Amino acid sequence: MDKVLKTLTELHGPSGYEQEVSYYIQEEMRSVAEDVRVDGIGNVTARIKGEKPGPTVLVTAHMDEVGFIVKKIESNGLLRFEKLGGHDDRILLAQKVRVKGRYGLKRGVIGTIPAHYQKFDEAGRVRKHHELYIDVGARSKEEVEKLGIDVGSTITWASELEYLGDEETGRYVGKSLDDRAGCAVLMNLMQSLQDQQFAGEVIALFTVQEEVGLRGAQVGMAQVDCDVAIALDATVTSDTPEPLLDDTLRLGDGAGVKVLDMSLIAHPTVKEHFIQLAQEEEIPYQPELFTGIGTDGGAVALANKGVPTGVLSIPSRYAHAPVEVIDLEDLKAVEKLLLAFIKNNDEQTSFAF
Repeated sequence: MDKVLKTLTELHGPSGYEQEVSYYIQEEMRSVAEDVRVDGIGNVTARIKGEKPGPTVLVTAHMDEVGFIVKKIESNGLLRFEKLGGHDDRILLAQKVRVKGRYGLKRGVIGTIPAHYQKFDEAGRVRKHHELYIDVGARSKEEVEKLGIDVGSTITWASELEYLGDEETGRYVGKSLDDRAGCAVLMNLMQSLQDQQFAGEVIALFTVQEEVGLRGAQVGMAQVDCDVAIALDATVTSDTPEPLLDDTLRLGDGAGVKVLDMSLIAHPTVKEHFIQLAQEEEIPYQPELFTGIGTDGGAVALANKGVPTGVLSIPSRYAHAPVEVIDLEDLKAVEKLLLAFIKNNDEQTSFAF
């Protein structure tokens, strides 16, 4: 898991430009799955059939990460940019980024005024992203072009996966854990199913463009039929001391079992099945109810004629920042609960409303 997670998080794949991630997952899945396909916008599907009849279970995780895209190159070599996905303007200043141009990744920083000027500035003012710029070390527009950077070049955070504190904490910090952590769990599941007996079929759907409106899931679901669906995604914890947080979801307390978010009211049969399995298997879990987020589960549930859909969430601190934090024990709990869900199915299993 460590190696796959590190590889996935360090790939460059903002929304709409997930090629590196898609290619990597394709190659890895071809060694374990019977049928691997890539659709026109980059979604990857892989299928594994069990030894006995049973339901078709679709499990989905999104490949894209929040990022930026070059909007304009100034005459002095600074880059103006637009957002790809949801960002908080308050954390943009003075962050390191990577710009992917024609000649690969180039280092950059989002500029800010020095602290010495602060007393002349408006106290408390948050600069909007369209006021900001990225410095890639170029002195002119021509030097930017020599670096291979153009309007339309994509940008991600410049951070690598590391242990927070040290490996004894069991916590990771890095970029794109939303939702490369979910992709790692799904890839690991498909690998482990080679050695497991289960009923039915499992379809893995790795989607693009989740962060800009669940677009990949809408396309992906038009091409598959399933009896039940599970979305894997990072979710936000509320266990730090900010006044607006209510301590209802904690890092390290187990898998999140979705109850409700802005995109989905979890199917009651699927939700209750997760809770029952978690209790029987003694897998740590915590109910998750938060209207400030959405997942591919929202698009999956409304696909075709309607699909019973649940979500397993990976608790995360500092979402959509270069320093997202997850706990390895939560990741393991999600994986165990997902595997238990699949192995518990048989020919009589129903997810009727």
